[in-house]
This record gives sequence, C-alpha cells and structure tokens, in this order.
Amino acid sequence: MSADDNDHDDPEDTGDVRERIEQEADRAVEQFDEGIVDLLAWVLDTETRARIYVHLRQHPESTSEEIAEGTGLYPSTVREALAALTEEEVVTRQKRESDGAGNNPYEYSAIPPSDLVNTIVGDIQSELNTVFNLDDHIGGGETTLEPDDEPVTISVEDADDGTNDADASEDTGDEGNGSEGGDDDADV
Repeated sequence: MSADDNDHDDPEDTGDVRERIEQEADRAVEQFDEGIVDLLAWVLDTETRARIYVHLRQHPESTSEEIAEGTGLYPSTVREALAALTEEEVVTRQKRESDGAGNNPYEYSAIPPSDLVNTIVGDIQSELNTVFNLDDHIGGGETTLEPDDEPVTISVEDADDGTNDADASEDTGDEGNGSEGGDDDADV
C-alpha cells in the first residue's frame, strides 16, 4: 500500500469529510429556507409575516409565545403580525384546551400554501390586467377590449389533485388551455 492509500483510510479524515458535508447540507437548507422566506415576504408583505407563516406550517397550533421563541422575533411584533394575518384569514386561531384552571392562550395555525396562493391570484390577475390595458385606462390608444374582457387569466391547479390538463378541461367543459377568452390569455 502506498502512503496515499493510508491517508484516505484515516478515521480522522473521514470525520472531517462528514463534518464538511453536514455543514454544507445545513448551509443549503438555510439558504433554501431564506429563499422561501423571501418569496413569502413578497406574498405576505413582510419578512416578519413570512417567518411566522413558515413557523406555523412547521409547528401548527403554536401560541404567540412559542412562535416568538421559534422565530426569534419580539413577542409584541409576533402578536401584531398574528392579528393582521388572522384578520386576513391567512392564519386561524382557537383557544388551547387545557385540563387545569387558568388562562388558555390562543393557538395559531397557517392555512395551506395552496389556499394562500388562491387568496392572492385574483389580486395579481387584476393588477396584470390593469397593466395590460394601460392604454385603455389612460386614454392613450384605441379601446381594444370590451369592459368585461380580461386578457390575463391565471388558473391554479392543486398539485395533489391528481388530474392533468386534459382531465380538467373535460370536467369543466373547457377546451384548449383550460381558460376562457381569446388568444391573448396568459395561463400561468
């Protein structure tokens, strides 16, 4: 055996390799989580609300104190964000059941991501249609569409649905791309 062969069999080197792999895996997960938080911050308006949403998806039925501890956010910040998210129906709350006497805190859970997407699709579609029809709105060009026509249609399919586009168009009676309208439709 050569000296090089012995270097690769050294248990200390194996431990170093494992440690480096674990560190890289942790870093990849952290970067992935940050990417998700960044995307959700766009959807939910702030990074604070996004961190709370992610925490609640990982730990449903958490109290505001548990959320603050798990996210590292100030308790008052968490309570304020939870109030807004609850009002917007992104988060649900209920009293925690307990056998003992005393104050039962609220526990919070986040709606599924598919429901979150469905709550924002209409707003995004409306904003895209406003941009698409900008000339009509500012009077800078010919009116090309009827008032009720929307050139951008966003349709969302639940990944767990198990149906494909052909099945969906058969079930709804739609043909083609599964959305109403002419050639200007954008099916996202």
